[in-house]
Amino acid sequence: MLRSCAARLRPLLVAHGRPGGARLTSTFSFEEVTQKDHALPKPSWSKDLRLLFDQFMKKCEDGSWERLPSCSRHSVQRFQNFTKAFFSGSIPVKEEQISQAKFFPRSFEDGLGFEYAMFWSKDEKRIVCLFQGGLYLQGIPGFLHGGALVTLIDTTLGTHAMLAGGAVMTANLSINFKRPMPLCSVGVINTQLDKIEGRKLFVSCNIQSVDEKTVYTEGTGKKLLLSSCLASSLSLSPSFFFSFVLVYNPHMPINF
Repeated sequence: MLRSCAARLRPLLVAHGRPGGARLTSTFSFEEVTQKDHALPKPSWSKDLRLLFDQFMKKCEDGSWERLPSCSRHSVQRFQNFTKAFFSGSIPVKEEQISQAKFFPRSFEDGLGFEYAMFWSKDEKRIVCLFQGGLYLQGIPGFLHGGALVTLIDTTLGTHAMLAGGAVMTANLSINFKRPMPLCSVGVINTQLDKIEGRKLFVSCNIQSVDEKTVYTEGTGKKLLLSSCLASSLSLSPSFFFSFVLVYNPHMPINF
């Protein structure tokens, strides 16, 4: 079974993060495409977000944590490889539409939508997502829209499930809103993998304030594996899975 799974994954793109961008290599054409890595500091980042980012980058130095790059687009070839591997080659949209499509959380101009960076700890088996919500994500006046928070929760939980098990899609998502989150404020999402039942991965998280004194939202999700291959069984790195899974991520075309 592992040989079969590896054969299906082999044609997919392998990505390697580079400062300020992602170098994408296709095993079909060997062409390289540079995409901007959006999970790096920008002028639109607040002081609190930049400080948290620097703290986690410090943790990455000993290898205990890994920053997950994040791009905004998938190439047509990447999309075709993905659908061939997991959906029998069917493509639900036209190629010209795919080439113009953007990953939703990365589709806003800097400072107006989602600004975030994810860090993965293999030893602790958790993801920490540092984020701030921009001016175009307002719900009630002065506060972030609940749907914007749900988007980032689904993205982060899906990323965690993907790293734990492989390519996944959301089967169920349950959200408890505790307190409204101020617009343009900085939040921290902490995830954990609760259990695995066959092809089902159960993950949960909460959104807290920077000082950890306020819990804004709690979420639980059930993710369904698209393949029975486990990342751990194939000894594949997080960067490999981020290179082809459309979870939310282009977390990584590299996103992802």
